[in-house]
Amino acid sequence: MIQRLGLTLATLVLLAGCASGPKTPQLSERQFYEDAQAAIKANNMSLAIERLQGLESRYPFGRYASQAKLDLIYCHYRALDYEASAATAERFVNTHPDHPQLDYAYYMKGLASYSVDRGLLERFIPSDFTERDMGPARESFEDFNRLINRFPNSLYAADARQRMVYLRNLLAAYELRAAEFYMRRGAFVAAANRGRYVVENFDTSPSVANALVVMAEAYTELDQPELRDSSVAVLKANFPQHPRLESGAFEYEKTQRGRRSWANILSFGLID
Repeated sequence: MIQRLGLTLATLVLLAGCASGPKTPQLSERQFYEDAQAAIKANNMSLAIERLQGLESRYPFGRYASQAKLDLIYCHYRALDYEASAATAERFVNTHPDHPQLDYAYYMKGLASYSVDRGLLERFIPSDFTERDMGPARESFEDFNRLINRFPNSLYAADARQRMVYLRNLLAAYELRAAEFYMRRGAFVAAANRGRYVVENFDTSPSVANALVVMAEAYTELDQPELRDSSVAVLKANFPQHPRLESGAFEYEKTQRGRRSWANILSFGLID
């Protein structure tokens, strides 16, 4: 009697668990896909994602399987879930290396990677992205670069190139800010290295001129006249109208710029 009662209770618990769990509709592959397309048209991304994921789990090798993955990349992006969009695109690239729409996956991964860590408020409140983590921007740049290298004639190549120009300038500005930070802290070797990195890797960006200025200043502080003169010569040849060349010669005086105040030291660099 006790044993039968225990079995009855176990059965009731199991049935209650099944009743309270999520219900997945019993649809055909085509119904899953058509429901997803209808939801996309209605801008109901949550339902579209639910149907596409249901299609993936129920029919992983069906006729709509690969297209469902591509649609899922788009739906996650539209739902502002950029990490999921990028991850889905990466999986598609790895599992479908010869797919005719592989360029789209690369392109969407680039868009999603750059949008990671961008909050909803940033759509309305501008922010200085050079003060943020540049990891997603670098990853996005590489994604677009892979797209252009593999599919130079893709429909998405022109837009990817334009975005790469912006990303290149953004990364260069970030490196320049780091170089200027090191100058203020008196870390002249690090400042010179970051400035040189900008010049060597982002030669077409607007940050190059000021990177050369940082290099010239850092080499002045390090008592490296040959490296300073070389940096100034490149600055004069390429940016003769730069404010630091207003008098015809490079203008820089050793000041307190590289020396830290007691307040700066005691605050661990938080106060200049």
